Amino acid sequence: MYRTIKDAADALRAGETTSVALTTEAMAIAEAHDGELGVYLARYDETALEAAAKADQELANGDDKGPLHGIPLGVKDIITTEEGETTAQSLVLDRSWGQGDAPVVARLRAAGAVITGKSTTMEYAIGIPDDSKPFPIPRNPWNTDHYPGGSSSGTGNGVAAGFFLGGLGTDTGGSIRYPATSCGITGLKQTFGRVPKYGCVPLGYSYDHIGPMARSAEDCALMLAVLAGHDARDATSADRPVDDYVSGLTGDLSGLRIGLDLLEGKSTRVDPEYVDLVNAAVAELEAAGATVVPIELPYYEEITFATMMGLQAEAYAYHRPDLQSQWESYFAGTRAAVVAGALVPAGDYAQSQRARRAVQRLVAKIYEDVDLIVTPTATAGAPAYSELSFDGLLDPLHTPYWNALGNPAMSVPMGFSKAGLPIGLQIIGKPFDEAAVLAAGHAYQQRTDWHVQVPPMVAEHYS
Repeated sequence: MYRTIKDAADALRAGETTSVALTTEAMAIAEAHDGELGVYLARYDETALEAAAKADQELANGDDKGPLHGIPLGVKDIITTEEGETTAQSLVLDRSWGQGDAPVVARLRAAGAVITGKSTTMEYAIGIPDDSKPFPIPRNPWNTDHYPGGSSSGTGNGVAAGFFLGGLGTDTGGSIRYPATSCGITGLKQTFGRVPKYGCVPLGYSYDHIGPMARSAEDCALMLAVLAGHDARDATSADRPVDDYVSGLTGDLSGLRIGLDLLEGKSTRVDPEYVDLVNAAVAELEAAGATVVPIELPYYEEITFATMMGLQAEAYAYHRPDLQSQWESYFAGTRAAVVAGALVPAGDYAQSQRARRAVQRLVAKIYEDVDLIVTPTATAGAPAYSELSFDGLLDPLHTPYWNALGNPAMSVPMGFSKAGLPIGLQIIGKPFDEAAVLAAGHAYQQRTDWHVQVPPMVAEHYS
């Protein structure tokens, strides 16, 4: 099995493999390991093989739709696809909700991608898993006693284990970057509005993002080039040209200035080695030509709190009628997380929105002196299921700040804790400067191999 989209795409064009072979191999890994990893809610084996055969014929005929042509990809099950219903991993959602392909799925399909199925999530992309409802429990492929991060759990552990080469996640407080850091892959939350959200079950209207998850920054660039662009059906979709995300992946960061905030003291659950991992990653960025300077993010705790308060208030606004009529059908963790939004006074919510705008301006001042900012994605590896709680899983996570501000933020793997669990580096750019984020991630990954390491449980498939 190929590790990256880019490697598989090159192999397809060199005649070393076929889309049918790639898809069959991915299906074989799923068949062998999905029972213990809980990646899929629905597999589209028949239609995926049909799409793969079509891709092979098109490529043979010289009809090359680009680097995603013939590549197996997964879709988080809060995003609609034409193959089947969307569940949001919930007994509550009306199964007739959102028929057909969401724009992001339609764009992937138009680029020749093979959609392999719908991946697990936390219910409605919030809360924590439990076994009280008839859905799979997603597990971390590096240690199945541990959480794979959420809420894009199935896309994260599915990419890490090779069930597909890339996939779609969503991110409202860190739900792309959390499974990316937990599973040792790369995940990008692009600028708010850069990718349309129509056809995606909402969580927090002003915080939600859809983005790519894959092994490498280069793979995420290839996916974002297809996903990005305006769609009038999404009122928050940005109507501006799409950048060339691939041509800047040179590996050379000469002249780039990066601000570093280690966020020490911001978490209580800490793997002490995370500081050494960040410093080692920063040294690689410097070796690639970047200059790194210390910074301090303004009002960090306040804006992190504002994100969680705001998204819970917005989630409650969406779920209130169903909570009243179908209380017991929700997961207990989902109820607890969403009902907290009912306790947010309107004045506090309004003030949180003002704070977002004010801190956006303060952070923009930092970007007058630097091109990018780096922080740890998390200060610890994924928690064990025996320790899992909604509040506890947020403690080491350093992603929500950027959902409030809307900047593009990507997690790349930077090594492992002493317990053998992956930890990620977060790279954050100016609004709509995904190109710089991706270029820095790519340069780092040109000098390291964390992103192509595979969990021992699936290593036999990569021999």
